[in-house]
Amino acid sequence: MAETFSDSPAWQALRRHHATVRDLQLRELFATDADRVERLTFEAGDIHADLSKHRVTAETLALLLALADERGVASRRDAMFRGEHVNSTEDRPALHIALRLPRERSLVVDGRDVVREVHEVLDRMRAFSEQVRSGEWRGHTGRRIRAVVNIGIGGSDLGPAMAYGALRAYSDRDIAFRFVSNVDGADLLEAVRDLDPETTMAIVSSKTFTTVETMTNAASFKEWLLEGLGGERTAVAKHVVAVSTNLDAVAAFGIDPSNAFGFWDWVGGRYSMDSAIGLSTMIAIGPEGFGDLLAGFHAVDRHFAEAPPERNLPLLMGLLGIWYRDFFDWQTHAVLPYEQYLARFPAYLQQLVMESNGKRVTLAGTAVDVDTAPVVWGEPGTNGQHSFHQLLHQGTALVPCDIVAFASPVEPLGRHHDLLLANALAQAQALAFGRTKDELRAAGVPDRLVPHKQMPGNRPTTFLLLPRLTPFALGSLVALYEHVTFTQGAVWGIDSFDQWGVELGKELAVKLAPVIAGDEAPEQLDGSTAALVERIRRLRDEG
Repeated sequence: MAETFSDSPAWQALRRHHATVRDLQLRELFATDADRVERLTFEAGDIHADLSKHRVTAETLALLLALADERGVASRRDAMFRGEHVNSTEDRPALHIALRLPRERSLVVDGRDVVREVHEVLDRMRAFSEQVRSGEWRGHTGRRIRAVVNIGIGGSDLGPAMAYGALRAYSDRDIAFRFVSNVDGADLLEAVRDLDPETTMAIVSSKTFTTVETMTNAASFKEWLLEGLGGERTAVAKHVVAVSTNLDAVAAFGIDPSNAFGFWDWVGGRYSMDSAIGLSTMIAIGPEGFGDLLAGFHAVDRHFAEAPPERNLPLLMGLLGIWYRDFFDWQTHAVLPYEQYLARFPAYLQQLVMESNGKRVTLAGTAVDVDTAPVVWGEPGTNGQHSFHQLLHQGTALVPCDIVAFASPVEPLGRHHDLLLANALAQAQALAFGRTKDELRAAGVPDRLVPHKQMPGNRPTTFLLLPRLTPFALGSLVALYEHVTFTQGAVWGIDSFDQWGVELGKELAVKLAPVIAGDEAPEQLDGSTAALVERIRRLRDEG
């Protein structure tokens, strides 16, 4: 492997190729390639993917696959699936794929069969979920649970919250689900405002049971709970369970350690929604639905591990992202789900992509000499069409887009879904092919308006089409993006499984909190921070 990316033979070949194809138009590519759609359509799990509206030729894809080969993507993928310590800075495996391996499989890592351990936890989750859903589990006063509050942050919130939103139509509608992550007290207060402590349960998710935001919210939830239950501290055990491995801290909080569901240091938070972190998901959609979710994950895992490179959807999507990020220098990537239930999916992918690959050094600790993760963003269609799609079509910033759509709705209503799909297809068509000056003039548009109405097109999209949004489909989609992210990290030679960049801000916040409260004098603060602290104190005194 070359010492730097820009010295790599495959990278240099792509640079030369880019110079020859960068101005190619999608109109031209479609006009001169009759087999383009068939050749650039792929299947993985429940996913039908049309990559034909990308600014690539057959040579482009061949050169990108050569880059993947040169960078050892397949060998790193295989090492991850074997349980090797691919998270090198923390010296541990990254084994989220083990969370969805079938019970009959075995994967021994560091002397332990992780599949057996995973299914032991899944069995305990299943039994507990069935107790809550059936009403067998009762609160302190004997009433059944009617609300579940998931308290976590980062991967302990984004995954469960996104999954519940996506699969709400499959959930037990007799149980309300709320998600609290922000240390801003308004988040918790709004979540519990209309709930009854006698019928409310919290799931506190923190591996160490020390995460500041989560434990602050958990402590305030406990105060709210005890106030509503007459202050009887033993009541906590019937209304709070934990997803944690720190059983001493769990017990000290008042939770019965037998109601703590563990997970492992080889599962990163942003890869954990199908672990015990998904306990709220299992309660919502039931153990069978959760099993379907895991099956969707596993189907795409198998595709990524087994499909040949030229038909491997996560590999190809990852390489296309590198093509635009590093050769066209496009800064952002939009994910546009044409499905209201997937409203939180772009936010979920923000953490997955940007926390995984927002890195500036290689596995060896040397500077990466190319750009890494794009900024990921998006909103559901058709809402986005009336806010930011103007920029997508006519702005100076070029943004590759993923459009996610489903052939059939979860809950039909008249012709709503036909109109939704028509918009999804139309956006991909308009982004790709635009509207020329000649077409506008032929349509009778006045010359003075032609420049304003011209759509340049040539803006690439990936169109992901699935039969219907089901637990299996959701698992397929999440696994797809996990492996897209992995592919890009492997090409860039970075560790996609650590997140040291979040540490400094948390350390500084711990030191600043008592200063803001007035419990400690400000010391060794920069001038800006010191002035802002002083301003906060003065505003509080005046208020």
